[in-house]
Amino acid sequence: MSNRLDVSLKCDQSTHFEFGRNWADYSKSITADEISDAKIELARLLGVDSLEGKTFLDIGCGSGIHSLAALLLGAKSVYAIDIDPDSVATTSSVIRSNWSKNNFTIKEANIFEASDENLPISDIVYSWGVLHHTGDMWNAILNGASLVKPGGLFVIAIYRKTPLCKFWGWEKKLYTRSGEPSRRVLTTIFMFLKIMRDVVRLKNPLKKISSYKYGTRGMHWKSDAIDWLGGYPYESATATEIKILVEKSGFKLAYSNKTDPEFGLFGSGCAEYRFEKNGP
Repeated sequence: MSNRLDVSLKCDQSTHFEFGRNWADYSKSITADEISDAKIELARLLGVDSLEGKTFLDIGCGSGIHSLAALLLGAKSVYAIDIDPDSVATTSSVIRSNWSKNNFTIKEANIFEASDENLPISDIVYSWGVLHHTGDMWNAILNGASLVKPGGLFVIAIYRKTPLCKFWGWEKKLYTRSGEPSRRVLTTIFMFLKIMRDVVRLKNPLKKISSYKYGTRGMHWKSDAIDWLGGYPYESATATEIKILVEKSGFKLAYSNKTDPEFGLFGSGCAEYRFEKNGP
């Protein structure tokens, strides 16, 4: 397999927040420690020590750090897709700077055009914090699940449903449609409130900011705040809803994490799910 950058599938993202620009900013400061953490966290979520002999499809590759982690875990091949050209370019840069083999493909593609004719049926289909931003989360999940080989894994992270999801959907739409001055104001207010929350809890906000890591995702404190504020389209789900939908498609839930309900005052975290597809 040649490591090609394929942009043959163009996608209309005019109604979407420009996630790729945020990921590009983050990627400039990725360190060896963060790459190592991404590798460890990916192995944890997949429930394996190695991906040797496995094919890996990354839907919504963002910065590319998790596609890189899959390669570092020994994946036979990695196929990374995103609708945002900035994310595609960033993923290409991150992988090429840290990986010398030719067993990866990076492609600008849309999960709603997914089929075995333009995307590979894979041992592992992975999408962390992406499918709830497609504008049609449920069909995006089903499309992703359809690309898993029998006996393979479908691994996703989806926002937990909270009482304030309707408010955050409105806020994200406003943020995405706003100009830079308005965005800066909203971002400043949100970050100030998060800092004050830590102060009230007698926690050191500066220490938290300087050492910030966002679990399996790989992101800095400010980048994550912007990503949350602008993450539109936006949907969320309960663990029960996710389980019922995916298991009806021939899977069994093998692992879940961070599924406890929350109020959502400062946003919603992602619940993680690992499904195993029934064998042939």
